[in-house]
Amino acid sequence: MQDNEIIALYWARDQRAIPETSERYGGYCAAIARNILYDAEDTEECVNDTWLSAWNAMPPHRPSILSTFLGRLTRNLAINRWQKRAAGKRGGGETALILDELENCVSGAEDTEDAVIRQELLAAVNEFLRHLPERKRQIFLCRYWYSDSVADIAARFGMKENAVSKTLSRVRKDLRSDLTKRGYSL
Repeated sequence: MQDNEIIALYWARDQRAIPETSERYGGYCAAIARNILYDAEDTEECVNDTWLSAWNAMPPHRPSILSTFLGRLTRNLAINRWQKRAAGKRGGGETALILDELENCVSGAEDTEDAVIRQELLAAVNEFLRHLPERKRQIFLCRYWYSDSVADIAARFGMKENAVSKTLSRVRKDLRSDLTKRGYSL
């Protein structure tokens, strides 16, 4: 079934939307959640929560790209689940490492008055990513969107882990420099 047909099922409140979504995007969403949570049970629950969130969001929302919409829901749910699980304890696991790596580039402040600045910051990061060479952008997204391990990225791109780490370090440094030039204090 095509994405537009699946979205139409959600809009019609047809319960077939869930199994169709699961069949088409279950593996994709599970991979995102698994890379963040590293727990089979939490991953399964997170993916099920994704289907519920999609059901609750459509209508009124009509995603233009269903895979991106579902991936974003899964990622946000997985990060929230990871943060709850990690509350009160520090470190361990790939997710903590990923968040630490980006700490110096993007602030995690959650003040309400910063909402507009965060939106502008997001636009600035997206603009930065658009100008990166394709391979660097893919490596960056694999690490910081999909939470892939350095080893997995190295295998995927036929690189050594050290080369992936250096590429990520350079891109983070360039991102920080670009954001600083745009007036963001990091």
